[in-house]
Amino acid sequence: MDIDPQLYDLRLFSTVARKSSFVAAAREYGVAPTFVSKRISMLEQSLGVRLFNRTTRQVNLTDEGSKVYQWTQKILEDVEGMQNDVSETKSEPGGPIRISSSAKLGRVHLTPALSRFKHRYPKIDVWLELLDRRADLIGEGFHLDIRAGEVREHHLIAHRIMASSRILCAAPAYVAKYGMPRSVADLAHHECVLLREREEPFGTWRMTGPRGWESAKVSGSMASNDIDVVLDWVHAGHGIACSADWLFAASMNNGSLVRVLPEYHQPADVLAVSSSRSAQSAKVRICLEFLKEQMSLRKEGISQ
Repeated sequence: MDIDPQLYDLRLFSTVARKSSFVAAAREYGVAPTFVSKRISMLEQSLGVRLFNRTTRQVNLTDEGSKVYQWTQKILEDVEGMQNDVSETKSEPGGPIRISSSAKLGRVHLTPALSRFKHRYPKIDVWLELLDRRADLIGEGFHLDIRAGEVREHHLIAHRIMASSRILCAAPAYVAKYGMPRSVADLAHHECVLLREREEPFGTWRMTGPRGWESAKVSGSMASNDIDVVLDWVHAGHGIACSADWLFAASMNNGSLVRVLPEYHQPADVLAVSSSRSAQSAKVRICLEFLKEQMSLRKEGISQ
């Protein structure tokens, strides 16, 4: 019996189930939707059940499909565990390591850090995927998801690799024209440039300061899901933005941005999130320690 195609089909099935779309799964794997449909049909025939209810607009799991999806997650995690056990026996770490992250965090911090990681550990194959959503670590076969902020998935483990906070900044021209907010509540009366990033709350800024946690419902006439766009607009004086301190550091140092409400911040440490199984892998542990060292050094360099 050929194991690899069946394992591939389970990964494909898991992706279709997660995205509720054959087209989206095909796009992620770089194949045609007809190929995905064919492989899922073959999987259904081999299992003797219908996995999806298909309509012209939507794809949903059947009751049997939901059961298969739960088993699929366990199977994929066990395969990951087997690979980890085998790699532990090698004197030099090797094999693939798959990492996901958001676009800006991936480009600014992970790209240079993983380049140095590859030079130090040439037998490890590095795959970095930049996503505008949270990755399904087990279903998509990722070892680590690098993100800022809290971890809401109770089955995952968070490893802090860089201390960070979200802060408020604006251009001097904006402050000169509209004044400086005097409190978190006052932000509701200011023009704010909003960022919709991954699954972070949109339109509400929650900060901690001298009086503990405070929230403000913020709004503005300019918003984007791309942090580079937001940064351009903030520098142009269109409003106040809330983002990571390391993103604002250089601009604050050269005076092109000023900090707003400097006594307030939102904790948003950069975390490497893994499954409990992946955390036991030698190559993952090595990568975690390396990223912790390299990203902290890079943040210090950006802040200077």
